[in-house]
Amino acid sequence: MMAQFGQLGYALVPDLLSAADCAHLADAVQPAAAASGGTRCLLAQPWCAALAARLRADPRLASFLDPDALAVQCTYFEKSADRNWLVPLHQDLSIPVAARVAAPALRGWSVKEGTVFVQPPLEVLEKLVAVRVHLDPCGPDDGPLLVVPGSHRAGVLAQPDAAAMREATPPLACLSGIGGALVMRPLLLHASSKGQGQSRRRVLHFVYGPRALPHGLAWSIAVQDG
Repeated sequence: MMAQFGQLGYALVPDLLSAADCAHLADAVQPAAAASGGTRCLLAQPWCAALAARLRADPRLASFLDPDALAVQCTYFEKSADRNWLVPLHQDLSIPVAARVAAPALRGWSVKEGTVFVQPPLEVLEKLVAVRVHLDPCGPDDGPLLVVPGSHRAGVLAQPDAAAMREATPPLACLSGIGGALVMRPLLLHASSKGQGQSRRRVLHFVYGPRALPHGLAWSIAVQDG
């Protein structure tokens, strides 16, 4: 499975959490995301840190995560008939850090929800793994994530190159039952369309990264264990 993950850049893990777990997590996340339908800053909450540690220790994810990997971010997405959007083809290139550092290799500085983000060198991006846990079933009408298999191996792509890769390799929809997870490399080209039905698509998107960062950077927050 790890060889396939290395080649394709993603894998689907069904039934990672139970339906009861997902209902409990949906209740826990609701106060933080009630106003906007999403937030990038959940990992500081104890329930979220505990879940990040639980996922990291799950044997079904062991082949995807480095034994020393830290949970460094959790983002919540909620797509529904009332909160509906599409996301164009892109790569996830920014990470949350403790403070700005003056180094030529660092670019794309920004502040989101009070947290500093930066685009680190490729050597860091290649070590990141995202685990997207579905709190609801996600079918073809629910705006599922579309991925371009193998695109993570091309490094950071300019927009024309990304478009050409999409033309050469049509995106695949990543469907999931409740409690399933999509494990992916953030460098994998991905997009999503608007949901077509009346259902909700709620996702907890965890990012795991290396313990040490170059150029004097430090993670904004990191969860090591439970």
